[in-house]
Amino acid sequence: MALVQVAQYAADLDRAAAWYTTLLGRGPTARFDPPGLLFFDLDGTRLLLDGNAPSALLYLRVDDVEAEIARLEAAGVEVVTAPHAIFGHEDDTLGPAGTDEWQAFVRDSEGNTVALIEWRAA
Repeated sequence: MALVQVAQYAADLDRAAAWYTTLLGRGPTARFDPPGLLFFDLDGTRLLLDGNAPSALLYLRVDDVEAEIARLEAAGVEVVTAPHAIFGHEDDTLGPAGTDEWQAFVRDSEGNTVALIEWRAA
């Protein structure tokens, strides 16, 4: 079994399209309006933005969480929680062994929280 799609609440598709394009560094892959559906490709998993979807907490892996937060802050994105270490991975159960997991949280244009995660060498 594999994850195919995640739905995220978005009241304003144009505003959400601009915000997620800034976050992801690439534009949407498809839009169906009506009924008001916007899709992004997250390396093979579809992100669906939809006004009828509930809010979801997305966790996106990045190479450098501090650089991403700096880039997003410069673009006017609200940072909810600055980058900080959450825990260390002693084995490969939840991430690469020998790394520390760093996380930061931002607010999207629709009021949803999005997390950025970096696996950093311990």
